[in-house]
Amino acid sequence: MSLLNNKDDLKTLVETLNFKEKVERSKQLIKEAYEKYGDSLVVANSLGKDSVVVWDLAKRVNPKIRGFVVTTRFKPPETVKFMGEVVKRYPETKVYKNDAPISDKLYLTDPDKCCDILKVEPVQQAIEEMHVKCWVTGLRCTEGRTRTDFKEVEERDKGLVKLNPILIWKEREVWQYLALYQVPVNPLYAEGYRSLGCAPCSKITNDDNERAGRWIGTSKCGGECGIHTRPLKKTAK
Repeated sequence: MSLLNNKDDLKTLVETLNFKEKVERSKQLIKEAYEKYGDSLVVANSLGKDSVVVWDLAKRVNPKIRGFVVTTRFKPPETVKFMGEVVKRYPETKVYKNDAPISDKLYLTDPDKCCDILKVEPVQQAIEEMHVKCWVTGLRCTEGRTRTDFKEVEERDKGLVKLNPILIWKEREVWQYLALYQVPVNPLYAEGYRSLGCAPCSKITNDDNERAGRWIGTSKCGGECGIHTRPLKKTAK
């Protein structure tokens, strides 16, 4: 049976598959999806550790696979520099950004709205302009409390499949892959960050929750920007 149609128990997969088996499963998921969707399969690269793993896996499956990056006016300079390096190496990566005016410190007063404008809307634009039918993400179900109900293959928007090929990976397995395959990563991880986003909304913490440093002091603390929870097709009602 195709992995795209699997009903496997994720908790079992997380704990029973070894590192090599997870890598092969991830590559197979991408391979089957690319065979089905072709150039309408696109990787969403957040430039975080999980995304660069997925991007590397996708390129091992087929170098022709395209990607896109969403950046914002609040990204740390280290992330902006790293983005430039990625795009230079992979010119098939398109960059999207929303420069619409917003109120000062909207990220504090209404972080959901801030993320909707600066992150969700550019993703919607990318999905539309790149004619995406299947987008590939670096989501992991072990990453935090808000990411436990996702599946390896989803269709939360009608006509738009989301593939989460490393959903069952643990954090240490991500770093294991990055080390073994010498994949470049954002230098901010060397400072102690475990989850990266915009500069005002990303902090270093010692919390067990990987995403605990996101949106500290706001209603979104440890939560989601909306890309994985909001409709992404502009025609969606």
